[in-house]
Amino acid sequence: MPLTLQNALKTGSLREIRKVPKSDLHNHSMLGGSRSRLEKTLGIPVGRFRYSGGGIRDINDWIARQYRPVMDHPEALEKTLEAAFFQAGSDGITVLEMSMDVFFGILFGISPDTIISTLDRIHREKAPGIDFRPELGLSRSLAVRTLLRALEPYLASGYFRSADLYDDEFAQPVENFREIYRFLKQAGLKCKAHAGEFGDAESVRKTAELLGLDAVQHGIAAAGSPDVMKWLAASRIPLNVCPASNIRLRRARSYKTHPIRILYDHGVKVTVNTDDVVLFGAGVSEQFLKLYTSGLFSARELEMIRKNGLE
Repeated sequence: MPLTLQNALKTGSLREIRKVPKSDLHNHSMLGGSRSRLEKTLGIPVGRFRYSGGGIRDINDWIARQYRPVMDHPEALEKTLEAAFFQAGSDGITVLEMSMDVFFGILFGISPDTIISTLDRIHREKAPGIDFRPELGLSRSLAVRTLLRALEPYLASGYFRSADLYDDEFAQPVENFREIYRFLKQAGLKCKAHAGEFGDAESVRKTAELLGLDAVQHGIAAAGSPDVMKWLAASRIPLNVCPASNIRLRRARSYKTHPIRILYDHGVKVTVNTDDVVLFGAGVSEQFLKLYTSGLFSARELEMIRKNGLE
């Protein structure tokens, strides 16, 4: 029997599913590895994430209280990136769009050159078989001028291929970021942004239109508006969905009722991604299996979704 996602899903074996080539197009690098691997390689405990209903604030609080000791470790950059690439490689990821926050180096006193060279070296040494597409991460909570200054050396390097605006969707109006996205477009980067994770359906369309997005991260609120879904489908703007994250953050009740089904049925192009493995504990393979065993999708439909991410 040939190795396909359809056949692997029908066996119910994660081991077989992990052998099938997949993409991860929504991945925050410093949070992309597993807790167990980070604890093993750094020799320090990593506290579990517990959600209390506070949205992105809960994640930022966890990072400040539980993950900061990890980031203060002298080998933090090296080991967290190794863990992220190891996770991707062991999960059968062959196309990886993984972001590095442009403010990370300023926060921890690491030069952009060091960050770029470390990313490049670990990719070549630890996961050369992955088509790695480095991505710039932009926090919506920072002032635009601050972001522009932090962004400049990374953009000048020519190393990065895409950019993603994330963090609190309500921190400031999306209009504020049009100048940055003009620069990104001029530089030839693929433009992405988080929208519709905690915001409403219209916020997905507004963000995509104002910033000229090539893809939306999350975007699941669009399922509440047939008009917005029709617009997304006609505009051919894909949504890089993270079911495990959405369920853990109570944006969806379960795999069985996840709005990715509604989006798919309305012709919106969707992909399945990890978001933050250290927080949510699920790789792409685990999520494909749960979307199948929950009855939300057939094996054939999930094969189509898998191919979306590899196009």
